[in-house]
Amino acid sequence: MNNLPGQGIAGRAREPFEAVASDYGRLLLLRGIAALLFAFLVFFWPKLTITGLAMLWGGYSLVDGVLALTAAVGGRSGAPRLWLGLIGLAGLACAGSTLLAIDAVSAHLVGIISIWAIVTGVMQVWAALELRKAVDGHWILVFDGLAALLFGLALASWPNLQAEALLWLIGWFAAAVGSLLVCVGYWLGRPTP
Repeated sequence: MNNLPGQGIAGRAREPFEAVASDYGRLLLLRGIAALLFAFLVFFWPKLTITGLAMLWGGYSLVDGVLALTAAVGGRSGAPRLWLGLIGLAGLACAGSTLLAIDAVSAHLVGIISIWAIVTGVMQVWAALELRKAVDGHWILVFDGLAALLFGLALASWPNLQAEALLWLIGWFAAAVGSLLVCVGYWLGRPTP
């Protein structure tokens, strides 16, 4: 349940917080759907290679980056716009590098994904701590950020994974994070009584 500060106060005091939570919920919902689509493609793409995974990763990064940048540019005051901008730029950088140098990205895909997961995990924890002022239950978002951070550290500690193990690990992680983001996005976006 998202209890917003100022619920006992006149409706005006809570409107900005509700607007931020609603906008943020929509963003998380869309990012979750993108992650679930990515996971679906990883699991069901016939004979997916590392190069194919790199191309899927580039596409996912592009969508995720555009969503985050759009939210950063159009965000209201009180929203964690800085971290959204940073996540958006990281997504666009991953997508751009995939388009420009697919062979180099394929060769270093584990490192790229682990760095992305660590950086975005840290930024998500930071954003969740910022949102604690607007939304009770921000710990769910902290959990999501910590999961991304731990996933990135796990990938970094096993850089020589076999292709099949890498596909399954990335697919399951994307499915778990996507499911969490969809649930939290729905939860934040629903109207409060």
